[in-house]
Amino acid sequence: MKQRAKAFAKKAHVGQQRKNSNAPYITHPIRVADRLEENGFSTELVCAGYLHDVVEDTLYEIEDIEREFDGWVAELVAAHTEDKSKSWQERKQHTINTIKYAEKEIKYLIVADKLDNLLGVEVDLKQQGDVVWNKFNAGFEKQKWYNQLIAANMYVGLDADDVPGYFGEFEDAVERVFGSG
Repeated sequence: MKQRAKAFAKKAHVGQQRKNSNAPYITHPIRVADRLEENGFSTELVCAGYLHDVVEDTLYEIEDIEREFDGWVAELVAAHTEDKSKSWQERKQHTINTIKYAEKEIKYLIVADKLDNLLGVEVDLKQQGDVVWNKFNAGFEKQKWYNQLIAANMYVGLDADDVPGYFGEFEDAVERVFGSG
């Protein structure tokens, strides 16, 4: 099923590029899925890692994911899909609320995605400087607000044994990119 999800994502994202580089977009979902797999998570969660941006950023809909894979994969993807008809602030607040109250698998997916995005931003900042923030729908201050609240809420409801190591990596990346406070 993982190879089918990877192939589906590659097809869905064909021709798309990452925000601040010429890298093919598919490199991002592959890294997210790889991180989930490295942490020993379920096949369904790894598949959701490959597919997490398909509904949000392509012509495919959640019903396509459900038809091709299964209900749990589709549920994971749906929980992480933003409603692009809403404002940036509304979309990000929804994600913050989701990360706070969601099942742990949804938290794992969201943080794996946000960590990969933030690591990419960190590289771009080193190469391009603060001009990077101009390519976002919201600049430095709003990105800081968003990422700090993801970090603050990702542990809610998790036992210490349920926290993957990359949650700490995300906290460290937030600190490096945005500073404290």
